[in-house]
Amino acid sequence: MTAKQILDSFSETLMQDERILSPQERELLTSLLQNSRAVSGSDSGTQSAVTAAIARSVGETVAQRAFALLGSSIVEQIMARSFIPAGSDETTLAATVQLRAPQPPNPVPPAPGPKAPQPPNPFPPAPAPKAPQPPNTVPQPLKAPQPPNALHPQHGLRPLSVPVQQGGQRTHLDSGGSVGVLDSAETNSAETDSAEMDSPEIARAQCVVLDEFLAPQELDELVSYTLQHEEQFQCSEVISPNGEPGMIAFDHRRSRVLMDLGKHEAIILDRIRGVLPRVLDQLGIEEFPVRHTEAQITASNDGDFFRAHSDDSDEMIASRRITFVYFFHREPRQFEGGELRLHDSHGSLRRFSTGSYHTIVPQQNQIVFFPCSVLHEITPVECPSRAFADSRFTLNGWLHK
Repeated sequence: MTAKQILDSFSETLMQDERILSPQERELLTSLLQNSRAVSGSDSGTQSAVTAAIARSVGETVAQRAFALLGSSIVEQIMARSFIPAGSDETTLAATVQLRAPQPPNPVPPAPGPKAPQPPNPFPPAPAPKAPQPPNTVPQPLKAPQPPNALHPQHGLRPLSVPVQQGGQRTHLDSGGSVGVLDSAETNSAETDSAEMDSPEIARAQCVVLDEFLAPQELDELVSYTLQHEEQFQCSEVISPNGEPGMIAFDHRRSRVLMDLGKHEAIILDRIRGVLPRVLDQLGIEEFPVRHTEAQITASNDGDFFRAHSDDSDEMIASRRITFVYFFHREPRQFEGGELRLHDSHGSLRRFSTGSYHTIVPQQNQIVFFPCSVLHEITPVECPSRAFADSRFTLNGWLHK
């Protein structure tokens, strides 16, 4: 083997060790590179420069953690024997960084004394194993390094399976969509409701959260497009208990929707396709062919809400499998509330909350995925200005099997 092949093999081996880079950090690296390609477009010079900067930064992190894990003397000897002049293979490295780890940096002469030299630290050191977390602990997103001309990187997958909060009364109302569903349980007998509530099966709420989902330019263009199309937003509708669509029921759902997303529908669906296999894996759902998609932009202003519902409870939308909700708003944020609550539920139709739920506070450029069968609600929005531009916006939709 050549010196370069030895170094490549060494780097690939290090990348498989979660003490060097965690799975979430590898996911982050892949997403960061995808964003760099999306923003730079056909400008190969910019793309190469950004990718090379990412490669150098991550290579330094790999080397630093290797120092701590293997001992400085071993790492230095391997790197010294495999030294490659700077710039000789940086282009190849940048092009392949998505498939394997970036190369460790060029060797650094050891400083006097017992300690090895410490390179810059763009990632935090690999965390030690944590003790089991209490139920109301939500995993924190991984923060990414900022390369030159910084693109905002994507975070790793954050699966959530809870209960984490207690509160609220049992609910069994509508089901969401470009239209929602008014649950016919409101007209059922008390005996029917009681029998369904006695069902012992509990469905635990699950979701996957991704931060910094779109590139900054894509986010800015989506906000501008939304504000320019204020006049095209229509009142949100629901499906009546007898299955008739087109019903407006302000006591169950209040918001406005835009069905024409322009180019932004293709952009968001392309990003979703890229992460869907990993999202399904985190949710424990087998991959399935996506036969149909729905997408809309929803504007929620002062007092708007959506009471607890699931997104597949009516026959006309029963083929829905995955719900996605992408949060965005104009900066600075001018609203509060509008939280997404995912409920643990029970009953044969999973219409009743157990009282345990997970709350997701809307964050700029964040997307949430969860099964359509999950009982969920949107809490009331508080927007003092009542200006459309200050609304809580989502680009939300559904993937059909």
